[in-house]
Amino acid sequence: MRRAATSGRPIGEALEELVQKLGIKKKLQEYDAVLRWEEIVGQQIARVTVATRITKGILFVRVKSSAWRNELTMRKVEIKEKLNTALGEDIVTDIKFH
Repeated sequence: MRRAATSGRPIGEALEELVQKLGIKKKLQEYDAVLRWEEIVGQQIARVTVATRITKGILFVRVKSSAWRNELTMRKVEIKEKLNTALGEDIVTDIKFH
C-alpha cells in the first residue's frame, strides 16, 4: 500500500486550518478563557472564584461570597479587558458573577 505524500507543513499550521474548516475556532477560544481564568486573573481572585462556563461570549464565574461578588462586579470591565488581552481577541463580552 502506498502512502500519500505529505506537504511538509508544520503540524500547527495544519491544525489551524482544520480548526478553521470545522468552524470551531471561536468555541476553542471561549474554552481557553475558562481554562486560563486562574492564570489571567491571578491567585487572589482565583482563590475565591471558579470560571464555570462561557456561552455566547458571557463568562459565568462562581464566587465564594457576596462581598467578593460585589468587588468583582465593580472591577468587571478591568477583568474583561485583561482576559481579552491575554486571549488576543475580544472573546469575553460580559462576565456574570454568581
